[in-house]
Amino acid sequence: MMNTLVERVKSQVYSIFKEEYSGHDFHHIDRVFRMATFLQKQEGGDLEVIQLAALLHDISDHKLNGGKLNDGSRVARALLQEHKADVILIDNVCALIDKVSYKGALVKDEMFNLEGMIVQDADRLDAIGAIGIARAFAFGGSRNRPMYEPDEKPQLHTSFQSYAGSQGNTINHFHEKLLLLKDRLHTATAKEIGEKRHQFMLNFLEQFEQEWTSEYYD
Repeated sequence: MMNTLVERVKSQVYSIFKEEYSGHDFHHIDRVFRMATFLQKQEGGDLEVIQLAALLHDISDHKLNGGKLNDGSRVARALLQEHKADVILIDNVCALIDKVSYKGALVKDEMFNLEGMIVQDADRLDAIGAIGIARAFAFGGSRNRPMYEPDEKPQLHTSFQSYAGSQGNTINHFHEKLLLLKDRLHTATAKEIGEKRHQFMLNFLEQFEQEWTSEYYD
């Protein structure tokens, strides 16, 4: 049986995330891994860099590490060094890690190469559509946030710090992030997938609003 670097890292990531239930669990990481692998087949790029970055993109996410921003590359580097990965490979993977996550509606993406764009697209595709909706409410519930507060307006955050510190309700999260992701996908393949998932979210929000304001309650 093969015991490649990617397989060893995947096994370790599973052990770290197997009991995480906020929507940032190992299943999320594995979906991003599989989607990134699929996108690489369509778009190109260094497969090993893409797969390792996909596996490690949440390795020290601020939502899970107590609020430390941009800590993922440090932790990813240490993990890859434990596995005696090539120095150049480590540099190429770690250069992407802290640039993958969404940092606010009015914060520009800083991704600079195809490999990073593919991983970022894969992560963003998992944040939209049916699974994206489920993950949003799972995370909100895990942080004791309300589903919806009609008088609380969405915020378009201008910095990573303000976005990371937001405590808004889950429906606002759609307007602050999820509905914006379709137009921030990079690759043609991801954009095609994203269109369908985006429309699903719009349909969900329309139904949610109808039920929330239902005439039966009058």
